[in-house]
Amino acid sequence: MATAENLDAIALLKADHRKVADLFDQFQAAKGDGRKKALAEQICMELTIHTRIEEDIFYPACEGKIEEDLLKEAYVEHDAAKVLIAEIEAGGPDDAFYDAKVKVLSEEIEHHVEEEEKRVEGMFSLARKAGLDMDKLGAKMLAEKAQLMANYKSSGVPTPKATTLGATEIGQSAHG
Repeated sequence: MATAENLDAIALLKADHRKVADLFDQFQAAKGDGRKKALAEQICMELTIHTRIEEDIFYPACEGKIEEDLLKEAYVEHDAAKVLIAEIEAGGPDDAFYDAKVKVLSEEIEHHVEEEEKRVEGMFSLARKAGLDMDKLGAKMLAEKAQLMANYKSSGVPTPKATTLGATEIGQSAHG
């Protein structure tokens, strides 16, 4: 986790990536429905917060500074993850496809992380090359993350909102 001395936006995002990867590993090894449900809920909360800080702060800072197609793909990948997050949150370990949904979410996130963290042409590398103020972005992201964490712990994780799908909230029909 980034601290007051280490607010670099990319370090913060990478720390989130490592934390979620560890949670997915714990889920795969978990025995018992209670443990699986708790881990899945934590994964969903962590990813919901992570996507919000990226979409609210990091991605907008990258607009016009890195390839537009790279940003568009990232938003679409987030929305695909949000669909699974909503499904996982609505279900439980006794659902027939629960473990499979968590596994596919893990695979989607692994791909997304790889795209962001590629050494030369990844989003993080390109954002750093573009000269974005990573300390300023990191401070904003850390503040929003703390606020979202507090809100979600007191009120629960809200249904994710899609950026690129036809519906305003995951689970709504685009036509009704």
